[in-house]
Amino acid sequence: MTQRKRATPSSQRQHGVSALQEDEDDIPFTQPSTSQVQKALENVTPAQLDHKASEVVQYFLVKQQKKIPVRRADLVKHVVKEYRNIFPEIMKSASKTLDQVFGLKLVEIDNKNHLYILISKLENVDGPHTSVSSPKVGLLFVILSVIFMKGGVVRENVIWNTLKKLRVDPGEKHAEFGDVKRLVTDEFVRQRYLECVRIPHTEPVEHEFHWGQRAELEVSKVKLLEFLGQLHDQDPQLWSQQFKEAHSSVNPPSS
Repeated sequence: MTQRKRATPSSQRQHGVSALQEDEDDIPFTQPSTSQVQKALENVTPAQLDHKASEVVQYFLVKQQKKIPVRRADLVKHVVKEYRNIFPEIMKSASKTLDQVFGLKLVEIDNKNHLYILISKLENVDGPHTSVSSPKVGLLFVILSVIFMKGGVVRENVIWNTLKKLRVDPGEKHAEFGDVKRLVTDEFVRQRYLECVRIPHTEPVEHEFHWGQRAELEVSKVKLLEFLGQLHDQDPQLWSQQFKEAHSSVNPPSS
């Protein structure tokens, strides 16, 4: 009976990662060493390597449409297959193509479960109102702005009240966004733009939002502050704490 009691919280903890581990169990995969890769490459033609890398690129581009992280296990099972011994070379070639041809950077965001995402350079976007934007991007930008200006974490009711002021009621079906609450708590979270964390000891249960891993990689806090400055007709430097954080997080230019 004690085993049965312990199994319940354990199963709850594992519920969120079971899907990540399922294919790993089906296809055990260990990253080959450099010497193993070099030896395997002796039996692979450049054309075969290029073809397999192209398949990986296409797989990522399809997944990118929904911005859902790609599991290494799925990649090996469905695409790499018998070429797993040259997996690092395939990924290196695919990454180069994604970067040079499509302007997308391949990033591993979870070293334990081996999750990959493609990140675009939203730091080159002046705000959500651009030709490459969409209403969802605009909504996401608003939410990320609120979280950033509130110190990096906000309770969910703050987000819902903010959206209501914009006439986007999470309790009603929206003509553009559909189920707003599901969009924010499910889609944006699965895409790793947002992180939704349960607040302990709250009844009824409450959650708080943080920036997700993809947002940290894609979204420029400097550009976000500039956007807010334009929106409120205010010099971004007047938000001294946020201004300092934004400029301390700027990466050195790649060129």
